[in-house]
Amino acid sequence: MRLSDLNRLRTAPVLSADEKSELVPELHQQMHQYLWFTVGIMALSADQAVSSLRKLEQYQAWSAHELIADPDLEGPVYLKANQQTMTARMRIEHGLGEGILISGHGRDTSQQSETWGPLPLDFFDNAD
Repeated sequence: MRLSDLNRLRTAPVLSADEKSELVPELHQQMHQYLWFTVGIMALSADQAVSSLRKLEQYQAWSAHELIADPDLEGPVYLKANQQTMTARMRIEHGLGEGILISGHGRDTSQQSETWGPLPLDFFDNAD
């Protein structure tokens, strides 16, 4: 399993421990090449999306993004976090898969951005 295998998927796969252990260092190496990131999280609930974001922030040693959302969102959501603004916005969104998409961005437009995922919502639970 490689990160590029995930790009064609609509929703994140269930990963074995071995698959996850292969993907974690590859993702770390890829992310190391970029200056800042945006994150898209597709989840069945707001709590699930926020929990996935907080675990990613902890794993990457990022500061917490300020969440800008209706506190009463119920149903499937799409959360978009932007590391440059340090904000995360969330909205109800039906018809999406589930998972985490991470996009790396450079200093300017000379470095093309790259997106990895969808990764499972629990990908950063106990990530090494």
